[in-house]
Amino acid sequence: MTASTTPPFVPGPDAAVYVISVAAELTGLHPQTLRTYERLGLITPGRTVGGGRRYSHRDIERLREIADLTSAGIGIEGVRRIMELQNQVDALRARNEELRDELDATREALRQAVTTRRTEVVANKLPVLRSPDPTAAIVVWRRSR
Repeated sequence: MTASTTPPFVPGPDAAVYVISVAAELTGLHPQTLRTYERLGLITPGRTVGGGRRYSHRDIERLREIADLTSAGIGIEGVRRIMELQNQVDALRARNEELRDELDATREALRQAVTTRRTEVVANKLPVLRSPDPTAAIVVWRRSR
């Protein structure tokens, strides 16, 4: 008889699982620096019922990015602005992708409509003409064979 194996639980990128000491070790920052970044609004870790900070994988990545920027000589306000602009770029990229998908769907619907229209025209042997003016008359002549 074999024991059933259950895959280990892997938290998502937003699951707040790391205590402040682990987050500090993973980022190479002092715990007090993490508290300062929180006070400045650069990071918002989750909280336990007792008030303890819990950092997510996404928080760890953000802290690493902040550390890289500050070590490159960028001040905290510059870091805040860079991160704000990066968030805007990410949102615009996502919206651009949505619009591309919508455009692709519209183009495909148009292709299908044109194909259907061509099939109808061939079946009827006469094109369907529509005038922009609904009161105008259109005369279609057909050659006899």
